Amino acid sequence: YRVDRAVLPGLRRRPDIVFGPARVAVFVDGCFWHGCPEHATWPKNNAEFWREKIETNRQRDRDTDRRFAEAGWQVVRVWEHEDPLRAASEIQSLVEARRG
Repeated sequence: YRVDRAVLPGLRRRPDIVFGPARVAVFVDGCFWHGCPEHATWPKNNAEFWREKIETNRQRDRDTDRRFAEAGWQVVRVWEHEDPLRAASEIQSLVEARRG
């Protein structure tokens, strides 16, 4: 695996972890910055700015997922609050399955 590696030429979005041979890209999303449905908070100060910023991040995440899928990659998104051992186990299973 590789950490913070560019995958798609011309796209400045870099997965946090890349399993190249299996074509699995892992993004670890922060609850605040990516608008976690369970833990996201909406600041009261400068509320309009933050709502737009976070919604733009969410749209970019969906676009990233689409672009990676079109290029043959499997995207895994892990929320920062998720159990790391469970997430690692699921990622391991996916990587092994894609390697055949």
